[in-house]
Amino acid sequence: MELGKRRRDDGKIEILAVGVGLWREGPPKGSLVTPGMAFGRLEVLGVLHPLEVPAGVRGVVTDEGRKKGPGIARRPVGHGEVLAVVDPERALGAGAGDAAAAVEEATGLSFGAPTSGRYYGRPAPDKPPFVEVGQVIAIGDPVGVLEIMKTFNRIAYGDDHGRLPSPAKVVRVFPKDGEDLEAGDPIVEVEPA
Repeated sequence: MELGKRRRDDGKIEILAVGVGLWREGPPKGSLVTPGMAFGRLEVLGVLHPLEVPAGVRGVVTDEGRKKGPGIARRPVGHGEVLAVVDPERALGAGAGDAAAAVEEATGLSFGAPTSGRYYGRPAPDKPPFVEVGQVIAIGDPVGVLEIMKTFNRIAYGDDHGRLPSPAKVVRVFPKDGEDLEAGDPIVEVEPA
């Protein structure tokens, strides 16, 4: 389900709820989002509906529009309510580079981290990388490893919506070895092979 959007006078974009329910698993502050990327899920009468970043929205999630107070797993939302604010001009954080430049380079065909964790692009320090620029990959091919609480999880290329091409040619690998990622942060940019 694609979310709504509204551009503000200051250039930031508000991401809007498209229904009434409980919003959960939204991207954390500082996450880079691109069109079609997962933006949490909306629980309506016990049924979970996947939410997607709307077309034309690229930038970094800010803390504007977020409810203050203790963290909760599910946030009640109404139709048209601001879920988050995305800033196309905001930096990703110390050492991560400029968000606007990273987003400008991305075509929207990027595969993002399924969860937060520390990224590693090789199965071991003495092994070749999982993916390199110019390599052709297919759905299910490993693109890296995420370390979460000393547990290493392989990340397989693909998405639940069938929007990523397969086979695909890797155009760019975003994170460096040992870099911390948030859910939704791009890992590889691809184009149809």
